[in-house]
Amino acid sequence: MKNKKLVLQKRPVGMPSEDCWDLQEDVLQELQDGELLIENHYVSLDPAMRGWMNEAKSYIEPIALGDVMRAGSIGKVIQSNGHPMFKEGDVLSGMGGVQQYVKTDGKGFYKVDTSLAPMTKYIAVLGMPGMTAYFGILDVGAIKEGDRVLVSGAAGAVGSIVGQIAKIKGCEVVGIAGSKEKCDYVVNTLGFTSCINYKEENMYAALKQHCPKGIDVYFDNVGGDILDTSLAFLRKKARVVLCGAISQYNAEKVQGPNNYLSLLVNRARMEGMIVFDYADRYKEAAMQMGMWMMEGKLKTEEDVYSGIENFYSTFQRLFTGEKRGKLVLKIKEDE
Repeated sequence: MKNKKLVLQKRPVGMPSEDCWDLQEDVLQELQDGELLIENHYVSLDPAMRGWMNEAKSYIEPIALGDVMRAGSIGKVIQSNGHPMFKEGDVLSGMGGVQQYVKTDGKGFYKVDTSLAPMTKYIAVLGMPGMTAYFGILDVGAIKEGDRVLVSGAAGAVGSIVGQIAKIKGCEVVGIAGSKEKCDYVVNTLGFTSCINYKEENMYAALKQHCPKGIDVYFDNVGGDILDTSLAFLRKKARVVLCGAISQYNAEKVQGPNNYLSLLVNRARMEGMIVFDYADRYKEAAMQMGMWMMEGKLKTEEDVYSGIENFYSTFQRLFTGEKRGKLVLKIKEDE
């Protein structure tokens, strides 16, 4: 049995070029005792993948050159050599990487029930993006009823869920997105109070209009100028959740905030969050968000593209904004 896999060939400078990766095919080795073979159906494409490619100190080791591109995945066990927990036919999610098959001892994988939700939901709202949104806005953002919440990347995988959770909790929610279509989606479909089109509007003037009394919580997915401008509107004891900085991931020199003194003046705090810190509570979040979905309070969308050969063109959509909701690549070839 042959395995197509995407291997990291070189470290990017700026926006990764296609030759940073090499699509290879090799023959799978026989399973050792206690090992599994998972056939990947889908892989998750996330902005964090760009940071994992850098050889720099971070919350997780960088991907080694010559290794399979790291990515969240979901697939079905097609072989088991005496594994104590998982058997053939089980659907497992974990960090399986951008490849057709995963040979593993099962560590880091968990079983999901596809009778409750389709596979794509388990790498979206019920996976890393959903967990990030849930713990980021509730634990780090510490929202309370009546708060004015600002969310950048509001039409994306994390931001779209953040805003809806804040609405469920009784907050006023203003989104920031990059097109009229996305702003309409954020307000009319997801139920945000309003949305700012940062590509067409002056951010300072728009925030003055949409947040005239200031911001209690800013959930930041983009960094850069939008973060800097938002800091000027913080209220006393405001919370800024640093989740991502997609505007800076391909920059050779990261732009820091000039308005950081607003944190001092308003006795506010700015705190980074990494979803892996909450791993022991994922089940709690998944159950709550599953309930909200059943009640029609939480809407989610996956933007799915097909073919491991199309990884690069799909990956680029993370940075061009040509997507809505969670970006997913279908790996399993149609039979």
